[in-house]
Amino acid sequence: MSDRPFDRAFDFLHVNERPEKPREKGITEMRGPYYDPMGPRELRDILETMGWYVDIYKFSGGSFSLMPEEAVRELIDICHEFDVKVSTGGFIENVLIRDNDKVDQYVEECAEMGFDIVEISSGFLAIDADDMVAMTEMVSEVDGVEPKPEINVQFGAGGASDPEDLEEGQQDPDMAIREGERHLDAGADLLMVEAEGITEEVVEWRTDVAYRIANELGAENCVFEAPGPEMFEWYIKNFGPNVNLFVDNSQIVELECMRSGLWGKTTSWGRTTTYSED
Repeated sequence: MSDRPFDRAFDFLHVNERPEKPREKGITEMRGPYYDPMGPRELRDILETMGWYVDIYKFSGGSFSLMPEEAVRELIDICHEFDVKVSTGGFIENVLIRDNDKVDQYVEECAEMGFDIVEISSGFLAIDADDMVAMTEMVSEVDGVEPKPEINVQFGAGGASDPEDLEEGQQDPDMAIREGERHLDAGADLLMVEAEGITEEVVEWRTDVAYRIANELGAENCVFEAPGPEMFEWYIKNFGPNVNLFVDNSQIVELECMRSGLWGKTTSWGRTTTYSED
């Protein structure tokens, strides 16, 4: 458990302690530009107030490819100033479909720009697991970046489709788990677990799938997408306050209040705690 690098306001009041950066558990990944355009001033505001609780900043939807290069570099530099890694998000899917011969160039450019993580996702793709694992191996050999494969149980995951449109695309969780094992063996340290098909855009939550993934791959090896307070509350209640989560930037404070035991909802308020031998 860590000693915060700042004097916390009201530090005589108890909060659950958080692991020290770089964290191996209790990782918070935050969405960057997509639903919110988020420029450098907004990002700096967030990180100046809550940066110690943020571990990864993720661009979404290939948003970085629309911005001035200077702006992308500035956002990355601000993140690094606060010891926050920067992820590409799942844009490699677009590169595979539109510029298949430029995948290596894309990864090399990510490293040159200062990205720390290249996410490898296939929610919209009909592609072999062998090819996905090969990309994990390829990224792991590029200096400066690390692979972060995404596993999912829903074809079409990542597009905020209606549940009715996705029902026939539900996949066998065993396939996702076996693929996740191969990615970890190929050099990945963390896996992104897509929410769609588990807690998002489903008629009923498939919490049994979340349990299976956590039990068989290790919760410490997974970052669970939780795009809503009721979702990250469920993960905290069932896996504890140091579960790894990916949330929207607008939810950083609410998530950390819940992790710390300061606040919560009806079924979690006053119940979230940790234990330290120190």
